Amino acid sequence: MVDAMRRFPVPDLDDLPDDLRERIDDETEKAGFTPNVFLGFAYKPSHWRAFFDYYDALVEDTALTRAEVEMIIVAVSGVNHCYYCNVAHGALVRIYARDPLLADQLVANYRTADVTDKQLAMLDVAVKLTESPAEVGDDDIARLEAVGYSEEAIWDIASVTAFFNLSNRMAMFADMRPNEEFHTLGRESKDE
Repeated sequence: MVDAMRRFPVPDLDDLPDDLRERIDDETEKAGFTPNVFLGFAYKPSHWRAFFDYYDALVEDTALTRAEVEMIIVAVSGVNHCYYCNVAHGALVRIYARDPLLADQLVANYRTADVTDKQLAMLDVAVKLTESPAEVGDDDIARLEAVGYSEEAIWDIASVTAFFNLSNRMAMFADMRPNEEFHTLGRESKDE
């Protein structure tokens, strides 16, 4: 049995609609394993489609670098204590930032991570939107503009943050489990 999530049944791949199976097969081929999030969200195919369509838009149509997107995800997931996203997107931070330490720093305390002042401003606003959304204001937008983020990038910071707050909550509610492979991806030295 696949241990993708513990609180809901994981559908059998053969029982899934063709479009889900094709995407899952593609992801499995790219990664060398099937990321459990694809199997977990397949519990409800209509939601799976909407979830992954929006995820694709967030990572493919963005003014942010892929490393910045993943840094937001890990910082937000760290404050939300989302085991799945901390581990899975931590691996992606290590890969896209080419830094084997950064993800662990972001999860533990993003404020002490080895990031630029610009990235710290981005993470501060993302975490504020996560923890205290009613307190986000014009001063937060102005801070992001002051460090060099474009209007589109600022929108993207909020979009990634909002989406991964949803993702974290579903992963935690369903008790989604990260694949073992994610724990070791991208942990080689910066010099290797």
